[in-house]
Amino acid sequence: MSAVNSFGAKDTLQVGDTSYEIFRIDTVPGYEKLPFSLKVLLENLLRTEDGANVTKEQIEALGSWVPTAEPDTEIQFTPARVVMQDFTGVPCIVDLATMREAVTALGGDPNRINPLSPAEMVIDHSVIADLFGTENALERNVEIEYERNGERYQFLRWGQTAFDDFKVVPPGTGIVHQVNIEHLAKVIYDRTVDGVLRAYPDTCVGTDSHTTMVNGLGVLGWGVGGIEAEAAMLGQPVSMLIPRVVGFKLSGEIPAGVTATDVVLTITDMLRKHGVVGKFVEFYGEGVASVPLANRATIGNMSPEFGSTAAIFPIDDVTLEYLRLTGRDEQTVALVEQYAKLQSLWHDAANEPSYSEYLELDLSTVVPSIAGPKRPQDRILLSNAKEQFNADLTNYADADHDLVDLTISESFPASDPPGFTPEDEHSHHEHHHHSHAPHTVSKPTPVTLADGPTFTLNHGSVALAAITSCTNTSNPSVMIAAGLLAKNALDKGLKSKPWVKTTLGPGSKVVTDYYEKSGLDKALEGLGFYTVGYGCTICIGNSGPLIEEVSSAINENDLAVTAVLSGNRNFEGRISPDVKMNYLASPPLVVAYALAGSMNFDFESDPLGTDADGNDVFLKDVWPAPEKVQEIIDSSISREQFIKQYATVFDGDERWKSLPTPAGPVFEWDASSTYVRKAPYFDGMSMDLTPVADITGARVMATLGDSVTTDHISPAGNIKAGTPAAQYLTEHGVAQKDFNSYGSRRGNHEVMIRGTFANIRLKNELVAAVNDGQVVEGGFTRDFTQEGGPQSYIYDACMNYQAQGTPLVVFGGKEYGSGSSRDWAAKGTNLLGVKAVITESFERIHRSNLIGMGVVPLQFPAGESWKSLGLDGTEIVSITGLEQLNEGVTPKTVRVTAEPSEFSPEGKQTVEFDAVVRIDTPGEADYYRNGGILQYVLRSLV
Repeated sequence: MSAVNSFGAKDTLQVGDTSYEIFRIDTVPGYEKLPFSLKVLLENLLRTEDGANVTKEQIEALGSWVPTAEPDTEIQFTPARVVMQDFTGVPCIVDLATMREAVTALGGDPNRINPLSPAEMVIDHSVIADLFGTENALERNVEIEYERNGERYQFLRWGQTAFDDFKVVPPGTGIVHQVNIEHLAKVIYDRTVDGVLRAYPDTCVGTDSHTTMVNGLGVLGWGVGGIEAEAAMLGQPVSMLIPRVVGFKLSGEIPAGVTATDVVLTITDMLRKHGVVGKFVEFYGEGVASVPLANRATIGNMSPEFGSTAAIFPIDDVTLEYLRLTGRDEQTVALVEQYAKLQSLWHDAANEPSYSEYLELDLSTVVPSIAGPKRPQDRILLSNAKEQFNADLTNYADADHDLVDLTISESFPASDPPGFTPEDEHSHHEHHHHSHAPHTVSKPTPVTLADGPTFTLNHGSVALAAITSCTNTSNPSVMIAAGLLAKNALDKGLKSKPWVKTTLGPGSKVVTDYYEKSGLDKALEGLGFYTVGYGCTICIGNSGPLIEEVSSAINENDLAVTAVLSGNRNFEGRISPDVKMNYLASPPLVVAYALAGSMNFDFESDPLGTDADGNDVFLKDVWPAPEKVQEIIDSSISREQFIKQYATVFDGDERWKSLPTPAGPVFEWDASSTYVRKAPYFDGMSMDLTPVADITGARVMATLGDSVTTDHISPAGNIKAGTPAAQYLTEHGVAQKDFNSYGSRRGNHEVMIRGTFANIRLKNELVAAVNDGQVVEGGFTRDFTQEGGPQSYIYDACMNYQAQGTPLVVFGGKEYGSGSSRDWAAKGTNLLGVKAVITESFERIHRSNLIGMGVVPLQFPAGESWKSLGLDGTEIVSITGLEQLNEGVTPKTVRVTAEPSEFSPEGKQTVEFDAVVRIDTPGEADYYRNGGILQYVLRSLV
């Protein structure tokens, strides 16, 4: 498609000795009132205008954007690059490799299949914290990682050489988002196009929902499913509606004792309450200049937690300082400054753009907070943490057996010293007297470790304290605060409780550098926080086993224990199968909870322990002063560290370099591999379209409630013995100890399809009818191909339906598909034979991923749900009206008819309703007509 330049926007910019071709946004009327993020989109459209996908009308619509209007104008956004992590990235490369074969089969050239937009992958999701608390934990965990993942790494190593414009950051380097802000992101991108050097705003989509971390640098980007990422890599624009933009004004400065994490949890809470799903959030105002870049990145990172598409900061002097600190060269920094100023992308607090909605936070009002026990937006003031824990505990502990008089439960808090026995009860109790409600839930459980100490576990015991994940580890202020708190605690003679598994997962090697330089590494290690790996670890459930005796006690006594992590996600069942309640907290509070040992703890009135003289030590006695934190930042972090650590970022260690790697344009699949298998999406595909058909005679696979996340749908975490995925691996000669996680096996559809809808916390209400009205949690449904419709594993039932040629539908509630942008939530849904998902509302990414896999997303009529319509899942469902898509028309609604079957209760009536079709853009309709996005791209490339 030849470029069109309707606005005469093409110009040149001279920076030093270099001349760049640019596209000026001031040629479009109305540009000056646009928010920063929409100016970035405006430049994108000017540069990619082709008269077909990107039109003059789209550009004019963006220039004359009405902030308060409901989004209705579709635009095509072409990101500068794609960034991936290895779990979601491996299937992208598997699909690219498979497409090379499919192109060959359809008579094309395999070498045509390459990323057309530069793609970068950081291998950060595979390391598991198997070993912890020891000097050699890091080394051993990396060794085990290579043993477990050799097949995948070999495949990625092949991709690194076989594809153009595809770079891999090997394992043991850092977290994708931190590597992105510290090294990969350019803020203003430069690339030679048709022989001319161009400059334009750096934008990206990423296969991890927290790609928004880079928004802190003024880089517009967000998480997409692996499916959308593949399309972007293959040069397909991301189809989107011009969004509403929420202006979030910052004023004031953070008070002492309050961390960036507290600010983020406060903003998350505010924005979730306000409602920002599908919108951009943009920070502006006088307060922006005083927000350090690391804090901006932490705020951007949490965008998926409050539900916005992006949460961006504009470009200013803070951006430039950070680029210099992280080792970017002067030409890069000069280009960013001159380009941003010329294109009015430079932050000017005095010149306020127009926004759709407005919010404001005075940073000086923020107080210490944590979030839990199951959602990032469930913010708790630290001062109320103990009380709130006890209120929430009744949902997690079996209260019938556990209700005891408070006096007893207070005498066995999980923070009891080792060797504490009930005989000490009275003296101990007087020490901790609280006037609370007369009853609380308690189940004191004595545990003896193999190497000695005996202690009492209880509900609320902290079984896992983890400084983890990209959210905070990129932020020196909180990381150094954690180190200083550890040092102060050690100086007072305090120790972590013996039942706590303690882990540290830095986001990049630079963190280790400054810890070593300041000596704080030794302080953290003194409390058991040894580095376990450079990767996501705990945040994505790669926690490894808890302390063995602790794990046994938890499971034998059904204890509701807790995990405290400095991450961004705490959904149920995510962190560890042994842990029911998960809390997000800043790194220094993670250390504090390791010392406290329990959530049933009030930092104001309960001591962390005693010093050498027997005096009580409280949190305030060990909390680091902000001046001290700043002093260490100034003396321990330098530009040279970044230059040194990133000089060889794509090279990898000896292990990576010595991987045996196949060569050649087409991958040689290993028939015996249980990690990487050729994808089935193109089997039997021809160049001709199969017409869209209405859905008839479908069965309901699941009837689900609200807030079913992609964690519930997508295979995630460990592969449990006895499940269909475990059976498959056993049949293929894999021992249980080598099952590894679902994420690590994402390149094998056979494993993934068996793990779809298999989450241990999934509540499919359909099974209640065969279980005395009880919903059995886990990946179960009723199999209506069998007599009586018995309970069965979802995978097994789906295979029986497929054998009969019976299509499937899913009924869901509100916010279906929230959480990470997991492509397998959509791929698995398709491969199980689900043709339609009908819910009350969808989260953005999952809805578009379903379409990308050929599954139609439908919504119940406004205000209705499957329950209110009288549906129960025993019906036979037909959906008519989809066939209009063959005429190029996307219907607004389709007719759904649900007739009773032999499994339905007596007297049940047929239910009919009009479901809203959530195919929102012409591009999505094209994908659906082609049977999915990959088929669409493949047909267009041949």
